[in-house]
Amino acid sequence: MTHIKSLKSIYYTTKTSFLTIVFCFISVILFANQPSTNTIADTTSVGLDSEHANSNATHEESHGEEKFNINKTIMEHISDAHQWHLWAHTSLPLPVIIYTNKGIEVFSSAHFGHGEESHTYQGNYSYQLIHEKIKVVNEQGEVNPNIMVLDFSITKNVASMLLAVICLIIIFLSVSKSYAKRGVGAPKGLQSWIEPLIIFVRDDIAEPNLGKRTAKFMPFLLTIFFFIWFVNMLGLIPFFPGGANVTGNIAVTMVLAVITFIITNLNGKKTYWGHIFLPHVPWWLYPLMVVLEIIGIFTKPIALMIRLFANITAGHILVLSLVCLTFIFKSLTVGIVAAPFIVFISAIELLVAFMQAFIFTMLAALYIGMALEEPAPEAHH
Repeated sequence: MTHIKSLKSIYYTTKTSFLTIVFCFISVILFANQPSTNTIADTTSVGLDSEHANSNATHEESHGEEKFNINKTIMEHISDAHQWHLWAHTSLPLPVIIYTNKGIEVFSSAHFGHGEESHTYQGNYSYQLIHEKIKVVNEQGEVNPNIMVLDFSITKNVASMLLAVICLIIIFLSVSKSYAKRGVGAPKGLQSWIEPLIIFVRDDIAEPNLGKRTAKFMPFLLTIFFFIWFVNMLGLIPFFPGGANVTGNIAVTMVLAVITFIITNLNGKKTYWGHIFLPHVPWWLYPLMVVLEIIGIFTKPIALMIRLFANITAGHILVLSLVCLTFIFKSLTVGIVAAPFIVFISAIELLVAFMQAFIFTMLAALYIGMALEEPAPEAHH
């Protein structure tokens, strides 16, 4: 009969989940206010759009339909948004929370319409949603760059993370209550699904890398494993409440990597820092090795951040590209041919969703284990 050494890890996991979602929430907000290529493209393309509006309209009328834009379609699906798309032109509006020099404003994203720039909300200023960036505009609809808008909105990614955390809290509290009632006997119900995963993280990830310090870091490792896996799985669901590309947002993966970086270095032993600042190399290599070791401290979390972001984003883009083939060629035959490939890639994405959670957790445990390494006993002859 399988036995879990410390049931407190389950309680600690739910507590740590709150911290994780707070960091992820802050990261999405911060990145939401950074200038993006879309914003730059918007300011440079306004003139071109106005110049060619009449010719484009004539062209579209002559052909009877607008040309399918695959880039726009894919970016709309993998990017964050202030509304949660349901079907066709129907979306679930989300709360908009912004701060300007006139104070905080809260209103519904429904005021912006379905992401159309022509919809303006009149609050302390006139606001427009331009490429998912809330901007202050004047009476002519021109962006006012002198007024900064801090966006604290509950976007699709933030809402999806909140949903994931709520689900994880419910799951783990339910499992912990089952242990409190039945002890460590044969698991039943939801407990029988979660217990093997907890044991997998403990026996195959934590203990090989952390040894006797496994119990101390199990709450953190369980949190990042289940959080990444859960949001990855939600992202594969093509309809509400899925479809959010949470770990495909580099802000989220950055914060997870930063948390790992902080935990690793705060727990670093004398041996760990000795390898960095006092490497055992010839004196003439010392300056070079110290620089390389310091760089290595930062490349580890950067690798964690980019690996998770790139793999999840690439998978979504590949599936969407295959789906778009039908609309590009306007052929049902192409759609039928592409369907088996879409199903195959989607099945692989199920594996990737789990593998990326496993790899991130494994590397986090490895980095922490390296920082906790004790000095090797000197050989006695």
